[in-house]
Amino acid sequence: MSNNKNFLQNVVSEMKKVSWPTGQETVRFTIIVVITVVFFLAFFYALDLGITALIDLL
Repeated sequence: MSNNKNFLQNVVSEMKKVSWPTGQETVRFTIIVVITVVFFLAFFYALDLGITALIDLL
């Protein structure tokens, strides 16, 4: 039981050291992730269309 208590104390201690992002940083990072996902979606969609067109030619 003391191991669990010690573990929880260590978790609380470490969580106090965490540097959480601000709201503005969270919004900025979310926008970056969405833009990156959309870019790769379009890239792989175009790649898929190209490969499909090549296969249809054969």
